Amino acid sequence: MSQTTTAPPKPPFPGNSSPNGGGGVAITGGAAILAPIQSFPNGVPAQALVLIPLGANGQQVEKEIVNGPVALTMDQVWKLLGFNGPAVQVQDDQGRPIAIGRDDLLAGLEKHWNEDQEDLNRGRIYAQELMKHEFHAKAEPVLAKIVARGGDGGDWLALGISQLAQEKLDKAEGTLKGAQNLMKDNPYPSLHLAKLYRAKKDTKVERESVEHAIQIQPGNVDAWVYLFNFIKESENEDKAVEQIEELANAPVNAKTAAPFVALQGFFANDEKTRDKAIAFAKRGVDRAPSDPIPLLVLSALYGQSSKLDEVVKLLAPQEALVQQDVRLAHNYFQALLQLRDMQKLTALLNKLATSPNREVKQFAIDQSRAVAQMLQQQQQALAAATTQK
Repeated sequence: MSQTTTAPPKPPFPGNSSPNGGGGVAITGGAAILAPIQSFPNGVPAQALVLIPLGANGQQVEKEIVNGPVALTMDQVWKLLGFNGPAVQVQDDQGRPIAIGRDDLLAGLEKHWNEDQEDLNRGRIYAQELMKHEFHAKAEPVLAKIVARGGDGGDWLALGISQLAQEKLDKAEGTLKGAQNLMKDNPYPSLHLAKLYRAKKDTKVERESVEHAIQIQPGNVDAWVYLFNFIKESENEDKAVEQIEELANAPVNAKTAAPFVALQGFFANDEKTRDKAIAFAKRGVDRAPSDPIPLLVLSALYGQSSKLDEVVKLLAPQEALVQQDVRLAHNYFQALLQLRDMQKLTALLNKLATSPNREVKQFAIDQSRAVAQMLQQQQQALAAATTQK
């Protein structure tokens, strides 16, 4: 919703505009630069983070770091910060968020699973994290054990996805069909089968699979997005829009906003086609006015187009839904804040603070503090300006 302007980054060191950041090391991908504090005689850059390395057992810091700037890859940065692998957020035994290295997390979950492989939930959690970080070759044998020990349809689906990611197409086909038989009301086995048939270049069965996913769950936006892309690639964009609209108007799909939520997404990010996206999103809202998803996308589109009055007009009658969905709360709040309608903004925050939804309630508390701080700063600035006069 909110629009911000980011200034171009300053050179990492005074007088140095080299993209390599000194040291003659070419950087590919994400990286950071480590340097002693004396490298910043004119002040530390605003975007800098302070890193104080502590060597193991009192060992000296690497000499090259002390002597001058050193270019680091992100893997080296995580290691210097004490993480084995990128930092990931987890919860401790009291539910508090903590950061831990990805490799340490996976090692801990593996140990937990190996201690009791009769506890399938341990394996599921381990496999889920492996797949999240794209270690599919390690996830596959874990999931295969779970399936062999009486796993459910979700386990079959996860195993099929892991096999598909490794391009083990024949194995994945059998596994995903097994998931499809076990999860007759879930569209995702069919969607992943569509991806598999795409890899096998069997376009006829690919389309049948994605249309089957829509039949199972007409409100599944992912399935409509897949179908649009399929038709666009095999024919053209106009044909894709035409066929999606035709299928959307079939009696069985007449009450779902999903096809229009899917369509708006293809035109939302280009200013030239944003009005077209708004028109599709409006049709979605008209179909399902109590569905938060079309309201969310339409309000976001209005925000991108700076039509803040339209955001308020759209969401004001939907405060019951806003109190249940933090994303709608954010869009409504941002519109009122940018319009500087403090009366309505205060009333909204007071209502959100009573929400039974924990995320919405916390959002209201955080934004109330931020607004109070902003108003206090404005009052102080006004008082200072008055004193100077």
